[in-house]
Amino acid sequence: METDSDYPGFSRLRLIAEDEENIYIPSECFESTPEGVYVSVNGFIDWIKAWQLQQLYRHGPCLSDKDQQIDLAFCLKSKYFPYQAIPWTIRHRYQWPPDNVVDRIANYGCLIVPIGPRTLSDSHLLWRISFSVAEKQLVHSFNFTQLLCYGLLKLTLKSIINTNDDVKDLLCSYFLKTALFWVSEEVDINTFQLSHLFICFTHCIKKLIVWVNNCYCPNYFIPEHNMFLGKITPDNNETLLHVLDSILFYGIDGLIDNLFPLGSTNSDISFIRLDFLFYKISVLAKKRDISNWYKLLKITEFLIKSESSAFIIDVCKYHFAKISQFVAQLLLPQTTNSEKYYLHKCHHRHLQDGIKSDAVSGWLLYASFYYVTGQYKVTLRITDYVLSRSTPDMVYITCSHYDENDIKNYRQNVHKSLNLNAKIKMATVDRTVYMHNSKLIPEELQLEVEKDGISVSPVIMSRFLRLLCYHHLGDILKRQQALRDLYLTVENCPLTKLEEISHSITILGVGYEVSGDKYTAYQCYDEALQCDDSICLSAQTRKSKLFEV
Repeated sequence: METDSDYPGFSRLRLIAEDEENIYIPSECFESTPEGVYVSVNGFIDWIKAWQLQQLYRHGPCLSDKDQQIDLAFCLKSKYFPYQAIPWTIRHRYQWPPDNVVDRIANYGCLIVPIGPRTLSDSHLLWRISFSVAEKQLVHSFNFTQLLCYGLLKLTLKSIINTNDDVKDLLCSYFLKTALFWVSEEVDINTFQLSHLFICFTHCIKKLIVWVNNCYCPNYFIPEHNMFLGKITPDNNETLLHVLDSILFYGIDGLIDNLFPLGSTNSDISFIRLDFLFYKISVLAKKRDISNWYKLLKITEFLIKSESSAFIIDVCKYHFAKISQFVAQLLLPQTTNSEKYYLHKCHHRHLQDGIKSDAVSGWLLYASFYYVTGQYKVTLRITDYVLSRSTPDMVYITCSHYDENDIKNYRQNVHKSLNLNAKIKMATVDRTVYMHNSKLIPEELQLEVEKDGISVSPVIMSRFLRLLCYHHLGDILKRQQALRDLYLTVENCPLTKLEEISHSITILGVGYEVSGDKYTAYQCYDEALQCDDSICLSAQTRKSKLFEV
């Protein structure tokens, strides 16, 4: 690597062992100059393109498919931390990033990406030094408020800054992340507390304003590398400065109005803003290791006891309930009678905690528990209750967008005097999530959780459980009626999201298969494979095996 003082953050790659036989990059990637033989960016990209199976096109440092749906970034790895970035490892900072993270990043090295400076027309011998792996480690070291701040910055970029055509695409999320890195390093880490979220957000916006005003964004690792070069200039920065200044001027109320417009001016609308913000972001990553979930239960329990904010306590209670649902599905079967008794008590404890997450999803898992333990009549009673609560006026948790009708229904079902948990159980429903290798999913759907978890509309899963129960009870007439109800629900269910349609049709196919109608089941599996969103992976397997002898 030969660094270039004229272009900090970039490097030339010179071949210093021309007689070596074990050179993996072919000769057409190299270019001879009076100073030596160097790896050419264009030669490298052309070589990569030549052995790809599909037609690819240049897109910055990447190769993309025709519709630019996929970016493939090919790069080289250096095991040495670049000389230009050494000052980063020793410069003064408060508590972030921790020393162990700094050491790990320095020991990793860096990546070399095939693209030169934006301002240089002929830069085919210059490669950009990339710290993307290092940045991942930095983000993984964020506390909860730092992560929220990053999310809020990205929402602001998408919903406010980029809606202005004059400044659209001048900023990118990478610049926002860089601002957050600098702010996190320059302030006391205790500043990043949930109660100070807007203050932290303001620090980052002020940092961006200074950079935009100076047309200079210093790379976090190599500050001499101006990442605004060729992008933000004195000719286009004034409007962007105005947009950023207005975000600070209107404060937190203006930010909420812009990010989450609800189309209402009633004085009591603020509680709905807060509730819907939480419903949008309340997704939990699906961990497969039960020990991780138990750790989260402990942490959440501690927060419930130590927090002073009633709203935050209710948020923690919601997450405690969701985590309990996941734990109940991952409990391993036991062998001795005493172990089985203890396991039975654990299931009930976690399932009882799980029913507090929303109106129906916890109850449906309870119904699944009774089904897999052979208590079909209890299952039928619980599914009756779930179906009675899953009405069209309920709000679906974890949606990315809520319309006026959702807001109207919510206002009719709750009152601002209620706490968040009461409103969640009264006015919201959530998909039923079955974890990877869930112990609570019916045996008939084990194939659907072999490789990953699935989420299903509570109405569809209730209909399917009823069909299975009547099948085991030998009530053929009611089983056929349940199959008819399942078919109509899959066709018309208002509580099914686009990404769940393929799974829903597959479950309908299993219903037909259980009922002995293999031909209709085959049609369902085939239809599930034609869906545009999130294909059910088990549909192909079921379709292939349906008529095997």
